[in-house]
Amino acid sequence: MTSIQIFRRLYKDYTKKYLSKIFLSILFSLLLAGSTSAIAYLLDPAINELFIKQSSKLVLIIPLLIIVAFSLKGISLYLAKVIMIGVAEEVKKEVQADMFASLIKADTKLIDEKHSGKFISNLINDVNWITNLLSTAILNFFKDTLTLIGLLSVMFYQNWKLSLIAIIMIPLASFAARSLGKRIGKVTNEQMHKTGILNTYLMEIFKNHKLMKIFQKENYEKERALKYINTLKETSKKINIVFVRASPIMEFLTGIMIACLIFISAKLVVSNELEVNNFFSFLAAMMLAYQPVRSLATLNITIQQGLTGSRRVLPIIDDINEIKNIPNAEKLELSEGNVEFDNVSFEYKKSELQILKSINLKIPGKKMTSLVGHSGAGKSTILNLIPRFYNINEGDIKIDNQSIYKSTISSLRENISLVSQDTTLFDDTIKNNIAYANLEASEKEIIEAAKFSFASEFIDKLPKKYDTLIGENGIRLSGGEKQRLSIARAILKKSAIILLDEATSSLDAETESKIQKAISFLTEGRTTIVIAHRLSTILNSDKIYVIDNGQVVGEGKHDDLLINSKIYKNFYDKQIKKS
Repeated sequence: MTSIQIFRRLYKDYTKKYLSKIFLSILFSLLLAGSTSAIAYLLDPAINELFIKQSSKLVLIIPLLIIVAFSLKGISLYLAKVIMIGVAEEVKKEVQADMFASLIKADTKLIDEKHSGKFISNLINDVNWITNLLSTAILNFFKDTLTLIGLLSVMFYQNWKLSLIAIIMIPLASFAARSLGKRIGKVTNEQMHKTGILNTYLMEIFKNHKLMKIFQKENYEKERALKYINTLKETSKKINIVFVRASPIMEFLTGIMIACLIFISAKLVVSNELEVNNFFSFLAAMMLAYQPVRSLATLNITIQQGLTGSRRVLPIIDDINEIKNIPNAEKLELSEGNVEFDNVSFEYKKSELQILKSINLKIPGKKMTSLVGHSGAGKSTILNLIPRFYNINEGDIKIDNQSIYKSTISSLRENISLVSQDTTLFDDTIKNNIAYANLEASEKEIIEAAKFSFASEFIDKLPKKYDTLIGENGIRLSGGEKQRLSIARAILKKSAIILLDEATSSLDAETESKIQKAISFLTEGRTTIVIAHRLSTILNSDKIYVIDNGQVVGEGKHDDLLINSKIYKNFYDKQIKKS
């Protein structure tokens, strides 16, 4: 995306609607320019009338005019900045909201490919650069350009010869800033990349702090963190050095200009071509012009940073989902809830090996079907394909003879609940975590769901009961308690199809017994697809599929598979027969 394309996009989507406010800020910038120019101009009559002619009539008027000019300068600058601060925050809110909306609607594949820490860096740091581009850069451009024009007018009014010498500095400063801007763009991109890596690392540490402590890796992680922080420090140092590099360049150019002006002014005064009062007014205008010239010279740096941030954020906002409704997609209508995989093949990326190879499954409605196989055989992938977290490469998946790819995604997913080994909970109250399945649910329905999932057993013992905050991902709860909340949430949704991905894994016998009872209630009369490493939990399944290396290598009931499937019998011998 070119710089012009980025500017057009940002203008159309984010700044066009605020043109009236931006125009008002420009008007105050114009007032700022006029008052600043007046300050420089007033030195001419101040010196001429008060010091040379020693006029008593203007002894109060000129100082009062100077006070008014400075007051107008301060007020207009304040109002111009306040208006643009408001615009900046609105723009930031909209860019962040658009990016977040894009992320939560994004395909699972996109989220899988990039760590959440990097997305957070995009959402916060990159958006800040964009905001600076659309607010600070706009304000500074108009404010400093108008002020510079006003001061140059004063300078030309006082002496055009000196003004021509002074104006030479502007293109020289701009040329120097242009080269610095290109450099800052590259370094900013590097900084954002390093910030994303640090965010990723910090999230991993906070998530796995118990693992770090049990293996006593505090010092090791301290060194790793120091490495990331030091790398980011060096990048930030580069950016700041590039920023301050403009100062000596500007000081050098200003020094040359002032020296030349003093030399030429002295000759003009001696030859009576320039009055002393004119010179001081000119010098004041020139010194006041230093700040806007410097600001405009470094404006390219802010622009390059904003463009860099835009190139990282806009592709996320513009990402087109692969998983979407086809034109004229129909609502999925469930009757029995039969699920069928028809010659389905799947791979996560085209360059990778196939995970599923021509899979054919017939999962009966309102009954329990189990998937058995070694880790990595493709069982979880099968579950993930049913709610269309991913699109298949070949074949079709049907529910009650309706292709899920010809059905609306919302009607598909509203009929499916997922309970997995990796229970996902929010840092919120127990009540809100259960109600996440149905935000319109009454308190009675929430309590009933907790009761049927056996979650009420531990909830009622808590001081705040359903208003208890459970911490990040339910850190204050045990594994079994978290799982029961997850099942309560699924019960509240009342879905026709239930997906259970090792929902009873790593639980003690007593807790597993309660979870099994809760699952029995959840799955009664519903199409249920179960993945379980413990065969004891699936022996009574209506149908069992044995999956190996992405293929179906056996199907039937428990007793049939003991005879017909060596893989299944091997599982059984290791887990149950030995025990």
